[in-house]
Amino acid sequence: MKFDQETALTNILVGLLSTDPSSTPIKLADKRTVIALTPNLTEKSRYQLVYRILRKLKGTTRPPEPKIKTSLYNVGSVNTEIVGIIADTHEPFCLPEYLPFCESTFKSHGVTRIIHIGDEVDNYYMSFHAKDPNYLDVVGELENAKTNMKKWYEVFPNTDVMIGNHTALPFRQAANVGIPDWFLKPHSEAWQAPKGWKWHDSLVIDNVKYTHGVGSSGQNGAMNRALRSRQSTVIGHLHAWAGVHYHASDNDLIFGMNVGWGADHQRYAFAYGKDYVNKPVVGCGVVKSGKEAIFVPMDLGSKYIYTNGR
Repeated sequence: MKFDQETALTNILVGLLSTDPSSTPIKLADKRTVIALTPNLTEKSRYQLVYRILRKLKGTTRPPEPKIKTSLYNVGSVNTEIVGIIADTHEPFCLPEYLPFCESTFKSHGVTRIIHIGDEVDNYYMSFHAKDPNYLDVVGELENAKTNMKKWYEVFPNTDVMIGNHTALPFRQAANVGIPDWFLKPHSEAWQAPKGWKWHDSLVIDNVKYTHGVGSSGQNGAMNRALRSRQSTVIGHLHAWAGVHYHASDNDLIFGMNVGWGADHQRYAFAYGKDYVNKPVVGCGVVKSGKEAIFVPMDLGSKYIYTNGR
């Protein structure tokens, strides 16, 4: 016997209307069933079929086509954003070419929202590690970082920043000596950021979690976070590893992306990594509608371009 999609859908809609006469396709509770019964139909054809049945059942007038990107039957979050992700910049030690690289990359992908994955500033002289006395003092470093951050504000006036371990150094040092947070300036005030810059521990956009990545390690750090929460996840923090991994289950498809960093590893603040075999990967990321993740590496040309201690 040939399966009749329209008859099957009619039976379902009759049942729904008998319990809720005001029900419309937008309010239907059993969206998954509707999709399962019409796997061969496009989104538009499915929409048209349901309204054709409803007109027969309750004499409704066809409303205008929906002016939203997603289907009325999309199961999951509403997917609306193309997110551009800036990697760890560690100002004032960011590569000068990194800002225009991010700008051009995001424009080419039609980015609608900007995330900075954290460690926007380095706070070298506030770290818990030994300091090299041969370079800038703490005030000189911070003033340079503040000057460099203004360049980012001009290009990206609206940005969500994930709080990284370097971002949080003033608060960590204060806590270490017993000073509560309310004695300190918030990040936005300390760095003289515009109103469009906001700091977060983490953020979820289109069901993708953005967080700095503290606590993660190794090549699969981002994917491991995604697997443990069954939620696509984007991190920075792990400078030597960058890229995207996907994982599928019976119920979903998720990804983990590490966006690397954007700083110059030959600056004095990163002397600790001089003998490391794995060097930082410079690049940025793009996430499209919560479904597709893209890591874009930056072409540095010769690795000998940058002079030590610049």
